[in-house]
Parts: sequence; structure tokens; C-alpha cells
Amino acid sequence: MQGKVSPEPSATRVYVGIDVCKERLDVYVHPVGQKLAVGNDQNGVKRLKRLLKPYDVAVVVMEATGKLHRPAHRSLSADGFKVAVVNPLRSRLFAEAIGALAKSDSVDARMLAILGESLDPAVTEPPSELVETLQELTRGREAAVAARTALLNQLGASKAKCLIAEIKRQLRALETAVANLEAEIKRLIQSDVRLKRRFEILVSIPSVGETTAVAILAELREIGTLAAKEVAMLAGLAPIARDSGETNGVRHIKGGRVHLRNALYMAALNAARFNPTLKQVHNRLIAAGKKAKVALVAVMRKLIVLANALVREDRTWQPNCP
Repeated sequence: MQGKVSPEPSATRVYVGIDVCKERLDVYVHPVGQKLAVGNDQNGVKRLKRLLKPYDVAVVVMEATGKLHRPAHRSLSADGFKVAVVNPLRSRLFAEAIGALAKSDSVDARMLAILGESLDPAVTEPPSELVETLQELTRGREAAVAARTALLNQLGASKAKCLIAEIKRQLRALETAVANLEAEIKRLIQSDVRLKRRFEILVSIPSVGETTAVAILAELREIGTLAAKEVAMLAGLAPIARDSGETNGVRHIKGGRVHLRNALYMAALNAARFNPTLKQVHNRLIAAGKKAKVALVAVMRKLIVLANALVREDRTWQPNCP
């Protein structure tokens, strides 16, 4: 593969930890103990790759940091490095487990390198720039809608004419922003054949509207490639066992992708009332004595499992499954 890193036959096998901040990448190479800091920009990443060239790099580990880690992640992956992007909570818990209570950029970089050797984290493929843009637009729209809701609540409690006028002005601006973002999201989806087809499949599912479909595309780029249990776990909708000895604890959902789960929640509220199949599932669980939230989570789980299956099979929803 063009650009793939080929280590020298005698190269030392190493694990690389990178602590990412806005301006700098703190790097630690384990077990040789080499550390350095480079700029979090194109030139800094080039310098980092030159440093790593003599080594046999098993994995590069960095924390998910919103957008700050993405350029380095994409550049290293393009040159053949295996990069694992881990949840910051997971790395913090690992640090405490190995007794690394101090926290600084260099300490975190060393801890991430040791985590790579100890836990062998799965390699994280960088999202395409198209999906990355879609996710950014979707979250921007979500923030604008949340701000609009807050202003509407404030408007209902306000009496001062000056304040009411100002709130209404801000609401008009937010309405325009939401409309512009939605138009750009639709244009982006229509511009890509694969995204367009997946969008058509998702909106064919009763109770899955355009907003939910866009959220699924933006937050679950792996859709269609996962098993039912895997997609439920990624969405944070899989019941986690809490058993010990003879005690069988109550299962609870935990973790997962919060933006995806929030979108599925709204769709599940609708499905529990108007989707005949899922309404039956919901009502059966309620009749069996399950709590309302437990029944709703079950509907959410069935929705995302169904969406994953339809995308995998490249077919729209039908009342009678073939």
C-alpha cells in the first residue's frame, strides 16, 4: 500500500502514546523511554513520523478529544500506522489501576503507551471527511435546537417588554440558523450515493424521521457492518450484567454514544405509540411489569438493530419481512 510504513528488519517493537492538546502533541515511545513534544499541525506530525520510522510501531494510542486529535489520527493512519483512539475515562481508570495518580501531559502520554501494550486496544479507522463534516453539522444543529428550546422557555416566563423583544430577535436568528444547517445537511447527504441510499433505508422505517436518520448516519458510521449485539453496545443500549457469586444484579445500560442514543430516544417515543410491531413489544413489556423506561430502551435497541440489519442487506423496510 502506498505510504505504508515498513520497519527495518532489526527495528525495535514499540508502543506510542500521544497526549493531544490544541497546540501540541506530547509523545512517549515505550519501552525505549523516548519522549518529545511536537506541534499539533502538519509539520509537527511529519516530524513525529520521521521519529517513528526506525521503530516497529505496534500501535499508536491517543484519547478522543473532540476534533483536536483528528488531523494526527488521519495522517498517521494514511501512512500505515495502527492508531487506537480510546475513551478518556477508560485511560484515566487504567492510570489509576496501575498507580499513576499524577496527571500531566507527559505522564498521560506514557500511560497511553503502556495501555497500548497492556490492553491491545482495537484500531480505530478515521472517519471520512464527509462523515466528519456531517457529524459537525448535525451537532451544530442539535446545539441550535437546544438553545432555541431554552429561549422559548425563557420567553414564557418573561414579562419585561425589552427582554421579550430581545428573546424574539434571538429566536428568529436561531430559526434561520437551524434552517440553514438542515439545508446543508440535506445537500451533503444527496451529494454522496452511499449516504443517500442509507438515508433512504433509514427513513423507510416507521417512526424514524429525517432528524433521527441523519443522527444515525453521523454518529454510527459502522452501521451495516456490525452484529446485533455490537450495534446495541455501541449505542449504549445493551444491558450490562452485574452478577457476583449467587447474586444476580439488575442489568443496566451503560456507556455508548450519547448523541446517537438521544436521537433514538425521540424515535422510540413515537414508535411505542404508532409503530404496530414496536408498540406491541412495548406494551408486552409493560404488561409483564417492566418499568416504562426499560420498555422504552428495549424499543430503542430494536430500532437500531433493525436499522443496522436493513443497511447491511441494502433494502428498505417492508411490513412483511422477506
